[in-house]
Amino acid sequence: MENEEPPQAPRRRGFRTGRLEAFSDGVFAIAVTLLVLDIAVSGDVGRHLLRSIAELWPSYLAYVASFATIGAAWLGHNAITEYLEHADAAFVRLNLLLLLVVSFLPFPTRLFADYIRQDSSERVAVTFYGISLLLAATLLRVLWRYAVRARLVRPDAADEEIQLLTERLTPGLAGYLVLIISGLFLPILAVIGYLGIALYYIIPSRRLSADFFPHRLRKKSALGRRADADPFRHARTLATAPVGPYWSSPRQYTAFTQMVHSASRARWSSNGMSFSPPCPSQM
Repeated sequence: MENEEPPQAPRRRGFRTGRLEAFSDGVFAIAVTLLVLDIAVSGDVGRHLLRSIAELWPSYLAYVASFATIGAAWLGHNAITEYLEHADAAFVRLNLLLLLVVSFLPFPTRLFADYIRQDSSERVAVTFYGISLLLAATLLRVLWRYAVRARLVRPDAADEEIQLLTERLTPGLAGYLVLIISGLFLPILAVIGYLGIALYYIIPSRRLSADFFPHRLRKKSALGRRADADPFRHARTLATAPVGPYWSSPRQYTAFTQMVHSASRARWSSNGMSFSPPCPSQM
């Protein structure tokens, strides 16, 4: 009898996300570090040091806005990778494009700080700054949308959480477009708006959802109460589902019949009747 070769293990699809996350975190950290290197006071200010420090307010504003934007992008990127089961080649390359834009942000930040009070140059610098922020936000959303469409997200991720993250990554795009146009007329106000968008991403999402989308939460609460009013709903869902996942063992069948028993007892009790169906173990 010939020796049979042992069957080969199935080839793993995609890439692990550990190295991708580590490399991305390093790029984000270097980008925020480079922002502060552009803030400097001339060495010949003499006794006017305090005034020179105060005159750097454009640099402070640009630094805070860019730091908050990169921080918000990192939070979004961290949330995306937390939901990933694995990555593929296209996702890795999209991630590189995002890191390319993030590492580029210190340059438009420096332009804004240098040309903030120079008439037409100020508008060009703020517009270029806004386009760079818009590109970073767009790539972050594209990265997440691709992960969902390519089924890279963990199977156990709840649909509500996926939808919430998608909604969190969307509103900033329209805001950036509006602020880029307004920056042609009110450059300082546009940069403050960029900072506001970044703070929107940084503030915990559930708190914002409770503040800005109360009607959605009321709708979900109503659905939950409707589900509680029908104790047979989950049982019907299991009963109409494919056979394999639920009846693969006698233990699972027993658990299902016990659930039906409990739901039936609750329904009869709510109607003022004392009838109790037989226990599944007695069937």
